[in-house]
Amino acid sequence: MRAVVQRVSRASVTVDGTVTGAIEKGLMVLLGVEEGDTEKDGEYLAEKITGLRVFEDEEGKMNKSVKDLGGKILAVSQFTLLGDCRHGKRPSFIAAARPEQAKALYEDFMERCKAKGVPTEAGIFQADMLVSLDNDGPVTILVDSRKVF
Repeated sequence: MRAVVQRVSRASVTVDGTVTGAIEKGLMVLLGVEEGDTEKDGEYLAEKITGLRVFEDEEGKMNKSVKDLGGKILAVSQFTLLGDCRHGKRPSFIAAARPEQAKALYEDFMERCKAKGVPTEAGIFQADMLVSLDNDGPVTILVDSRKVF
């Protein structure tokens, strides 16, 4: 699994004119599920992301996690994170998991974040979504469950 994690002061997802998920201070997580990913990948990302110390403490140092702040996560499924641009000009998405598998693992990731005490909002899987956010910092971190070592 691959995630782009952004520290935000606010973020929302709109589908067909209806807001499906919105948060104030917290993390926007764009999540790509790769062929061969399992619940183990989701657990790794949920543990890493909910504990990621990217929020400032009283001394202005990035020492607090979204959990420490009582913040939220807005998770959006995004298969394009698995795009391979090494050959030609059009990305190949062959590494992305099939929709049935990706949806199940995306939902599992969100449940794991909630179980770790972080309220988690969502977009709608496979929908055409309008994502809006204010990237705070900006702070943007890439987390990949296959690049642990």
